Amino acid sequence: METNPIATVHLDDLYGLSSAKSVPRELPEPDVHILTSDGLRIPAHSSILASVSPVFESIIERPRKNRSSERVIRILGVPRDAVFSFVRFLYSSRCEEEHREKYGIHLLALSHVYLVPQLKQKCGKDLGQRLTVENVVDVLQLARLCDAPDLYLKCMKLVSNHFKAVEATEGWKFLQDHDPWLELEILQFIDEAEKRKKRTRRHREAQCLYLQLSEAMECLDHICSEGCTSVGPYDVEPGKKRGPCSKYSTCQGLQMLIKHFATCDKRVNGGCLRCKRMWQLLRLHSSICEQSDSCRVPLCRQFKLKMLQEKTKDDARWKLLVRKVVSAKTISSFLKGEKRNKEKSWA
Repeated sequence: METNPIATVHLDDLYGLSSAKSVPRELPEPDVHILTSDGLRIPAHSSILASVSPVFESIIERPRKNRSSERVIRILGVPRDAVFSFVRFLYSSRCEEEHREKYGIHLLALSHVYLVPQLKQKCGKDLGQRLTVENVVDVLQLARLCDAPDLYLKCMKLVSNHFKAVEATEGWKFLQDHDPWLELEILQFIDEAEKRKKRTRRHREAQCLYLQLSEAMECLDHICSEGCTSVGPYDVEPGKKRGPCSKYSTCQGLQMLIKHFATCDKRVNGGCLRCKRMWQLLRLHSSICEQSDSCRVPLCRQFKLKMLQEKTKDDARWKLLVRKVVSAKTISSFLKGEKRNKEKSWA
């Protein structure tokens, strides 16, 4: 006959109270037993169980048919050691890492069923750290059943990022046969994740374009006001030596475009794409320039007057572009200021 291993253990050790300070060391005689699937009877105290779990409280307060009968709470379908570890947590609010690693899935289920949020949070965090391609489908199903959103999201992200590997596991094959709704959820999540990636990529590309246009506006102002290596304002001495500026790569391309614009025969009829690009840059500069009266960029004032005359006809997309470029310019100036301040503080 198998002996009850709990019978030889001191109650303080059984409940994990030998080192706990939050629960009194001296306990009354147990008045309830927790019965596991293999017949193990774990002595417990109804007052403590009811204080930490509203589900246990409801079970304990349920009227009994026979007042003299022994009060037993059955926790079935879970390994005895998992139940034992669960009961110890109810008493001491502690759960050994070894038990969480070995019985994390069972403890998460128990903490969900009996509404023990502290243990549920710990188990969810531990399971999230131990996710693998092999176990992610099983953990995902449990997270969905146990209403563990953080763990559910971690599982979904792992499946999305390693779908090919997950698809080859036995867990995925079982899921396809027995839970098509969850399979659909996963596929929808992957589809949404791909769409988010595309939106993020498009946003970054657009931001990069706005920053490039903002830099081009600065270079255009710099070329027309101070001059760069080969192009400059008409009143600057031709023989004056100019070295490359800090944004020479942008300035060089812009200078080549200005040279082409000045000599192109097709621009009058609007047949040159490079000249059209130059017209757009000049118009964009005029749209964001705040000193058109003193601005030295060609046609700045003329474009400004034309835009005022045709205000109602202004393209909404063009206005949006102007706002985005101005915003990018502001952000760029702010970041440069922050960088200079850091360099000064380090110096």
